[in-house]
Amino acid sequence: MSVDLAVQKAIRARLAATSTVTALVPATSIIDTNGRPAPRPSIILGEAQVVDQGDSIARTRSRVYHTLHVWKTEVSREGVKTIAGAVRSAIHAGRLDLGAGYHCADWRVSSIRAMSDPDGESAHAVLVVDVLVEEVA
Repeated sequence: MSVDLAVQKAIRARLAATSTVTALVPATSIIDTNGRPAPRPSIILGEAQVVDQGDSIARTRSRVYHTLHVWKTEVSREGVKTIAGAVRSAIHAGRLDLGAGYHCADWRVSSIRAMSDPDGESAHAVLVVDVLVEEVA
């Protein structure tokens, strides 16, 4: 499994298992999908970028930047900000379990942006989760 897919699966598992998140967004609406938002509210597991950390000749450290998109039908941005806060708390609750072959050395939400969608009915938040991963034998 690729490092970015391991991170994506671990993030989804963490969010789906966190009651403060699922009280706002059902676990069935925390999904990886293409296209404009599916259910509302939802957390869409979005784009990922993997960058070699460059500090080891063994090339076993990568930094994964994983984007999450929060969608909600609302005229303000209060709801998506509340969901983004719950996601951030879930991220900080403990180390991410990436499964066999990878170790999460560090992780954090490095940015959150909340905006209104041009459709006039939706609010959208974009979170970037920054994960430092060590490949292990």
